[in-house]
Amino acid sequence: MENLSKKITSMINEISRPVKIMHVCGSHEHTIMQYGIRSLLPDEVEVIAGPGCPVCCVPIEEIDECVELAKQGVTVTTFGDMFRVPGSKGSLADAKAEGADVRIVYGINNAVEIAKNIDNDVVFMAVGFETTAPTTASEILTEPPENFSILCCHRLIPPVLDFLISSGEVKLDGLIEPGHVSTIIGMEPYVPISEKYKIPQVIAGFNPLDVLMAVYMILKQINEGRAEVENEYSRVVKREGNIRAQKVMKEVFKVVTKSWRGFPKVPNSVLELKKEFSEYNAREKYDIEVESKEDKSGCICGEILRGVARPEDCPLFRKVCTPMNPIGACMVSREGTCNIAYRYGSK
Repeated sequence: MENLSKKITSMINEISRPVKIMHVCGSHEHTIMQYGIRSLLPDEVEVIAGPGCPVCCVPIEEIDECVELAKQGVTVTTFGDMFRVPGSKGSLADAKAEGADVRIVYGINNAVEIAKNIDNDVVFMAVGFETTAPTTASEILTEPPENFSILCCHRLIPPVLDFLISSGEVKLDGLIEPGHVSTIIGMEPYVPISEKYKIPQVIAGFNPLDVLMAVYMILKQINEGRAEVENEYSRVVKREGNIRAQKVMKEVFKVVTKSWRGFPKVPNSVLELKKEFSEYNAREKYDIEVESKEDKSGCICGEILRGVARPEDCPLFRKVCTPMNPIGACMVSREGTCNIAYRYGSK
């Protein structure tokens, strides 16, 4: 592996030029930081993190919705990473400490089992990108019990990338696309981005060689005057993706325009249950209207998710904001850029 990494690094150096490449995956950032990938690259090749952590991208108002449900006496189930993400009125962990019934689960199927075995309404906070959305859709199609519903917070990667690039806030020369998401959606959804913005994209796996190879493939495209979608992770990702998963998603969800953390409303970027499944839609089942809230904590998680800042730029990082005392979402999740930077330092 060491010899291969030296070979790829040498190949990168041979065609290096000033570029800014964004990846959109917490697992990629983890690999980059753990193995010191940035230190292996020429200074002129910059790899930055974007909105690649699904927990981090959930806006404050959606956390407030879940906290409100918990305070109303509903049993709220969620992934462990969401438990401590702060909203404007505290986190689900805070609600639990005040006596609310909040439970950590490994997946929606665990939440459904809880609903079958307790005499109370159960809501599952459905978080994740296209990777986890099919499991939510599949469970809804099994007709869960009447006391079960979901608060849908699933988000889509290609629309937010289109929005990010079109905003002009950060000038990108290439994109490393997430392997997990791409196993579901395949390659085609990325194609309009390359065609519209003339930007190379490479779907990559998660080991250090995958990431280095993705950087090389982007540089090679740039040097050859190409802007295409290439698949470095061909051992897992098929061009067409997972057709069955796409089918159940299309059957259950509609695509809506909503905000992301750090972003305004992003067109056609969030999944919501279709009308025919409204009985499982917690937003329609309960009176939980909340207002959009601005983050006034001093945390710059929004800027970090947009790729215009690094954790070290935040005045709270390592001082007030730590994994044990997270002020922002990017420090809570182990896929969050701040959490990773805290654990591995500047590399």
